[in-house]
Amino acid sequence: MISESVSAYDVAVIGAGVFGCWTAYQLSRRGARVIVIDAYGPGNSRSSSGDESRIIRMGYGADEIYTRSAVRSLRLWKELFAQTGTPLFSQTGVLWLAHESDPYPLQTAATLSRVGVKCEVLTTDEAAGRYPQFAFDEISGAVFEPESGVLLARRAVQAVFQEAARIGVEYLPDAVVAPVAANKLESILTANGRRLSAQAFVFACGPWLPRLFPDLLAEKIRPTRQEVFYFGTPAGDARFGPPPMPTWIDFKDEAYGLPDIEGRGLKCATDRHGEPFDPDTGDRVASTEGLAAVRRYLSRRLPALKDAPLIESRVCQYENTSNGDFLIDRHPQFENVWLVGGGSGHGFKHGPAVGEYVAARIAGSSEGFEPRFSLASKKADRERAVY
Repeated sequence: MISESVSAYDVAVIGAGVFGCWTAYQLSRRGARVIVIDAYGPGNSRSSSGDESRIIRMGYGADEIYTRSAVRSLRLWKELFAQTGTPLFSQTGVLWLAHESDPYPLQTAATLSRVGVKCEVLTTDEAAGRYPQFAFDEISGAVFEPESGVLLARRAVQAVFQEAARIGVEYLPDAVVAPVAANKLESILTANGRRLSAQAFVFACGPWLPRLFPDLLAEKIRPTRQEVFYFGTPAGDARFGPPPMPTWIDFKDEAYGLPDIEGRGLKCATDRHGEPFDPDTGDRVASTEGLAAVRRYLSRRLPALKDAPLIESRVCQYENTSNGDFLIDRHPQFENVWLVGGGSGHGFKHGPAVGEYVAARIAGSSEGFEPRFSLASKKADRERAVY
């Protein structure tokens, strides 16, 4: 715990989600003195990095930028888990279900092949023979990523945070007051009256970003309410856990699911943007409408689970940019303030690569600069292009 007086750091990272923790870890590895500030703690249930599991897949259609980032990130996740002795990756494989007139899965296969990622293109009969749990109505084929799978999200964030703390990153449980200054930010004030100074500040606070910078980001990052559901599988029936059951993405139907991992139940959700959501005060009880929609999907795609009991449900949030690209850029009014967010429902897996990218930018490197992450590329109109 730090004292009430002003303390000087090289970098203060506001937000202990997956982007913030990986950024702090990468900065500390470069020799920086770093503090992380978060109101609720690493992996907390209000954060976009909460809940038990997240998909890590390499496929992004024709979008090679995110495929390469996911490949790099999976390697770094595995290295961290080996280093810390925390096996928090389940290699379930990821199955893309392809519909007629839906180019995304086949674009994914082409990109994976070009980048050198293992994948298999399956006919409908081949997929049905391998995965008889699924009903393949209206499915024209499938693409399988054998080396992808599931990250145990909440614990994975905490593992990064604990490793960062081990190498010297400090932590303050507190909220941060919106900064007011010009040109350069010298210090920040917390809700409990502490003032911290640093040479640079990274605001990686997910759905709280537009609240801290409303004039700049209120129309460019929109938190939305997202519901996920866990269903009980039949007693003694191993078909719905790995390895028989893969993680799957039904892109055209905007649905995805994860197998029963650690006995929590089969997880299923839709990937449509929900209603606007306040991460502090929003009620996190799932709706009957959301449950009904997922049940309709399950009864069609996994008919053996059409009457499966609901084990638990979660309400989290996306923090969407206009098109789904990340926001990683300098604040236009503060030369030493960096804005890092816009995970947009797909960002969790990329935490390691984002941490490396931010650390390099703060160090002054222009290598690997990606204009799609810039603030200037973010618009008010919603035209989602990254999934």
